[in-house]
Amino acid sequence: MAARQRVTSELSRELSLFQIIMMGLGMMIGAGVFLGVGNAIYIAGAGGVILTFLLNGIIAMFTACSYAELSSAIPHTGGAYNYTRIGFGRETSFLAGWMEWFASSIAGSLYAVTFAIYIVRYLEVLGLLTWLPVSIFFTEKIVAIAIALFFFYINYLGASETGRVGALFTLGQTIFLVCIGLVGIAVVCKEPSRLQNFQPFLPYGWSKLLITMGFTYVAFEGFEVIAQTGDEAIDPRRNLPKAMLYSVFIATITYVVVAFATVVSIKAGSPGIEGAPWEWIGSFRERGFGEAIARLMPMGNLFLTLAVIFAATSALNSTIYSATRALYALGRDHMVPPFFSTISKKRKTPWVALAATAFLVIIVAAFLPTIDVASSASMMFLILFFLVNLCVIKVRWNMGDELTYGFVMPFFPLFPLVAIICQVMLALWLVHMSVIAWIIAPLWIFVGVGIYYLYSKSHAVATDDEIHILEEEKAPEGEGYRIMVAVANPKNAIEMVRTTYKLCGAKKGRVELLHMVPVPDHVPLTDAEEYMLEGKEAIVEAMLYLEPLFPLSSTIRYCRNTARGIVSAVRQKKISTLILGWHGKKKSLGFRLGSTLDPIIERSPCNVVIFKGSGNQTFKRILVPLAGGPNGIFALEMASILADNKEGTVTAFNVISGKRPFDIEQFVSEQKKRLQLSPERIFTKTVIDQHVVDSVLHEVEAYDLIVLGCTRRSFHFRIAVESIPETIAQRCGKPLVMVSAATGIQSWIKRVI
Repeated sequence: MAARQRVTSELSRELSLFQIIMMGLGMMIGAGVFLGVGNAIYIAGAGGVILTFLLNGIIAMFTACSYAELSSAIPHTGGAYNYTRIGFGRETSFLAGWMEWFASSIAGSLYAVTFAIYIVRYLEVLGLLTWLPVSIFFTEKIVAIAIALFFFYINYLGASETGRVGALFTLGQTIFLVCIGLVGIAVVCKEPSRLQNFQPFLPYGWSKLLITMGFTYVAFEGFEVIAQTGDEAIDPRRNLPKAMLYSVFIATITYVVVAFATVVSIKAGSPGIEGAPWEWIGSFRERGFGEAIARLMPMGNLFLTLAVIFAATSALNSTIYSATRALYALGRDHMVPPFFSTISKKRKTPWVALAATAFLVIIVAAFLPTIDVASSASMMFLILFFLVNLCVIKVRWNMGDELTYGFVMPFFPLFPLVAIICQVMLALWLVHMSVIAWIIAPLWIFVGVGIYYLYSKSHAVATDDEIHILEEEKAPEGEGYRIMVAVANPKNAIEMVRTTYKLCGAKKGRVELLHMVPVPDHVPLTDAEEYMLEGKEAIVEAMLYLEPLFPLSSTIRYCRNTARGIVSAVRQKKISTLILGWHGKKKSLGFRLGSTLDPIIERSPCNVVIFKGSGNQTFKRILVPLAGGPNGIFALEMASILADNKEGTVTAFNVISGKRPFDIEQFVSEQKKRLQLSPERIFTKTVIDQHVVDSVLHEVEAYDLIVLGCTRRSFHFRIAVESIPETIAQRCGKPLVMVSAATGIQSWIKRVI
């Protein structure tokens, strides 16, 4: 198998916990205050601005938990791109990386514009711009471009310089903003009447909050830049989750305190203030925060300008870093031309990705209106975070047993589900703030889809976490009942397919033979073919037996985790029943049937049938222990199919152990019409015994085969509660078949996710 090799150049691992916390805060505490506060007051009122940042902080914390869990398990540069690559595959991951690059870049444009607006405003107040031959508007654009270029140079110098400069500016901005908040609190303590500025608290109603929350959500994307430091952070599994959660908490408190100070900064009835103070502040829109703080404290304009210098530049520094790493990750995996992953030999920085990011930041800062820049950034981050919250659910369910987590969120999956609902609502309401944002975001995604199918799909390199199809014979055209048989080696392949024969005939099934190649972790994927021979031999043996009788196809695949590879094949092939063999022993501590079978039973969206020692035999007497439920129905059906056509009988067996008795007579009577055997060959038997397992094991000695349903319970439930079917299977020496039926909403969810 020819496979392109990933770029092997390494970034320098130099960023400490403090530095990545500061980078996250730097990306958050910036334009969210300086542009967001005034606009939020204008749209939602004095109380609305407080609730805007508080509620956004809570939603951001939910998403930060998703990022924290994924970053602790997948601590590599690329952030959301890496997570969705593992969770959803190449196409979705490319779109995530594509949006990641764009969202961080236009957020950087927003911070450059914020810096320019406030610096030019201060110079204008001092009367130092009267000599300029261009308007204030063009002056702001020039300043924005200049500061962006300066921080592109800082990022080029290397991760340690980026982290040190970012930490310095972020610490400065945080101190300045906390001082503003403390001054506001002190003013209220001295003049409690200023709390009247919050009346009415929500003058325009609760619906306006959705608009302001959507617009300012860009102010909470700092955990995205932290996720990008996976290859450059010290001890990333431990430090990345801490940095994400700490930074969101600090940013939320800072925003709320500063918003409070802004509202109480103006005393009702002051010179030039007519009507409610919050209306006066809101009338300045994005400049409202500056006008308010200028009146709050002595030398307010100077103090505010210094705060802007620290806040906007630290945010700009962080977003440039994040956007550059997102594009670097795409180039590293050949999703875009690999020269985007070129790393400076001297500086150890991805300079080509940095140059492309510089171009995008400057273009957006120069030509898009400020409000539309902020709204477009928020829209892209809302879509990106929506994907990450879906991804954390899918990765935990599908790969939780093969990843090493440094952080696991509590109350899973409540937090990501709540975040998903809130993010959809905010994205929909954002159209009231900026129609352009709803044009730019879909257009960028549409362009990304085109790039993926024209370039990325055929050039992307394979990763160890993906499922690789090594050989595949396509199934014949047509629909019908699909049966997949997982074969491992020639020794038991014929036994497996002979036992499958009756099921195929009864269901008029189409057969798919699957072999998962056991490539050791230390072996390159390019050498996978060396481990295929035994599996190919097993498939050939099975095909010789089944091909004349049933429509047949085969696939040979590799996946780092065999269970995930089998479940993925089941979903892709739309399999109705999966057939597996079991040696009868569990090799892994904490599992009932083993580290491969347990996850398959739990996650498979189709029926599962597991054979143990039931190869080339004729079954005349079959025992089916029953206690009700869909697995019992499927077990009874399987027993009737496997029983000998002439002499076979099935006995439904129930043990009453003192609990609520199960009416086995009625249960079997209801199922007789759908079974393969005539009613005269199906019997029932009930015994009273406190020891269910011992009673079943004693009864089965008089039978040729036992068929029983197994439990589909989570891993934590299985290790906490004894499972009777699996215990019987472990101790039973007779040929055995275990079945698990796919029914209800749970099976539908497993097909979708």
